Amino acid sequence: MTPFQYSLIPERKVWSVSDLTARIRDLLAGEFADVSVEGEISNAHAAQSGHLYFTLKDARAQIRCVCFRNQLARLKFRPEDGLHVTVRGSVSVYETRGEYQIYVEHLEPVGLGALQLAFEQLKKRLEAEGLFDAERKKPLPMLPHCIGLVTSPSGAAVRDIVRILRRRFPNLHLLLYPVRVQGEGAAGEIAAAIKYFNRKQLADVLIVARGGGSLEDLWAFNEEVVARAIAACTIPVISGVGHETDFTIADFVADVRASTPSAAAELVVRSRQEFDRHLADLQHKMGRQMRVRFLEARHALRELGMHRGLRPLEDLLRRSRQHTDDMVAQMADALRGRIERLHRRYTVAGTRLGSVDLRARIHALAAQLEQRSAALAVRMERALAASARRLERLRLQLEERSPLRVIERGYAICYDAAGNVLRGAGEVTVGDRIRVQLARGRLGAEVKEKHE
Repeated sequence: MTPFQYSLIPERKVWSVSDLTARIRDLLAGEFADVSVEGEISNAHAAQSGHLYFTLKDARAQIRCVCFRNQLARLKFRPEDGLHVTVRGSVSVYETRGEYQIYVEHLEPVGLGALQLAFEQLKKRLEAEGLFDAERKKPLPMLPHCIGLVTSPSGAAVRDIVRILRRRFPNLHLLLYPVRVQGEGAAGEIAAAIKYFNRKQLADVLIVARGGGSLEDLWAFNEEVVARAIAACTIPVISGVGHETDFTIADFVADVRASTPSAAAELVVRSRQEFDRHLADLQHKMGRQMRVRFLEARHALRELGMHRGLRPLEDLLRRSRQHTDDMVAQMADALRGRIERLHRRYTVAGTRLGSVDLRARIHALAAQLEQRSAALAVRMERALAASARRLERLRLQLEERSPLRVIERGYAICYDAAGNVLRGAGEVTVGDRIRVQLARGRLGAEVKEKHE
């Protein structure tokens, strides 16, 4: 062939691996910038950096996926092998290995909502740890001295609880720790409140409550941090969240689950009428048992008296029977007296309990606080006055010792071109520029002559 014929053959472009991979990456990124793909998760594993790597597959193909830590933190559930999901993200190429993969921006389970799936996952994990076991449930005190309440101060739940407790025992001490019961950060506040009560041991029983709502509204009570705080609390905890059909993780971990906040208030303390009825029942049962025993003893004595071998002893038996009747009467009187004394003690205790008035103590403490505040204000005024006088003395001393006072008497301060104070004629030469500071204003001057 001639050289002219060689020039007609087109030159084939040779790609480098990096250039070709970058070109494929650009094509994929431009074509599949936002895609949604459905499949099953397999080979899921988390790196030490917190990023999650897994494979999304169906019956005929698979693709690698990566979900970075910041996207993973926004998920309510945990991606795990075998979970059927829909991923949304962009397709690109990991150039180091030459593999194309999906960079996941969002994950959603197929068929089951993300919140419901997260609920089931956490419930299964905590149940396996034994946090729901009946053996670790603590009994409620019969009559608590102080009840701790963890809920929103502006919700309907706190009003219902306070109304019921006041109706049952008006002088019962109720301590409220205000928290948010839904939204970002609510779970942390609820857990912090439970830990505070447990650390300070301020209450005999805790009520963790809020009104009804959707699964999203109640989600703060499904967070693991709240479940762990309830499980670690040494104070008995009553969970009264939502309506009767609502169940949260807090309900399973708590020592007692109430269907509503109102039911929690009814569970935590009996009414005074119930105590009165209980005492009356005990009194009735005690009297009935004593009467039965007396009748049995009298019947046995009568049978002995009818025996032939004991007829010569009839007089003795009569005296014994009469003595027995006297003893029965004395025991009955003693028993009635005992019951009356117990009833009077109970009445006195009830009167003392009803007479406890915390408002007088609060007023006294408020008056004491006001007196101390007034005394503190007087001390502060005296201290400020003393400081003002001392400041005035220092100001006068400063004015007296100020070099400006000396300048006002006709003196001046000379500076060289660098701003240094001149103290002798040897520090400048003829022709140097100097500045002269007077009492009012400054002069620029040039050294014409000097005498050392």
